[in-house]
Amino acid sequence: MTNVYLIRLDSPIGRLELVADDDAVTSLSIESGGVLPHDDAPEHPNDVLRAAREQLDEYFAGQRLDFDVPVRLTGTAFQQAVWAELERLHWGEATSYGALAAAVGKPGSARAIGGAVGANPVPIIVGCHRVLASDGRITGYSGGEGVPTKLWLLGHEQIGFAA
Repeated sequence: MTNVYLIRLDSPIGRLELVADDDAVTSLSIESGGVLPHDDAPEHPNDVLRAAREQLDEYFAGQRLDFDVPVRLTGTAFQQAVWAELERLHWGEATSYGALAAAVGKPGSARAIGGAVGANPVPIIVGCHRVLASDGRITGYSGGEGVPTKLWLLGHEQIGFAA
């Protein structure tokens, strides 16, 4: 049986909740409407989550550009391929849904790419906020309060976008 660990932290975009197993972060949730998925559960941190909290604090303070905390991304082979491409992006870098589609060998599948990006279980650490429409517009965001959360993250990383 795998142990499950839980930790929360405050951030400029709302409270964050991280879940991990013994070895890696498995999910990160951004508060939406004042609620987190496991608000009723007590915190149960481990070393992986303590490191993730420290790295996220540094990120929000502008002192960390990349994360090196281990993550375990569970999904379909297609989702895994998309998430692997997202992991290649660094602070301040953006891509488009079309470019991701081409990178995973599925040109023309931008809509499916959007679904995979939105299903990313570890946002911020795996930077799904860095994906824009091909014309540079923001088309949505599934974390936290949606587009306002994405706008904050893009601004924090100084990533330009089209209005």
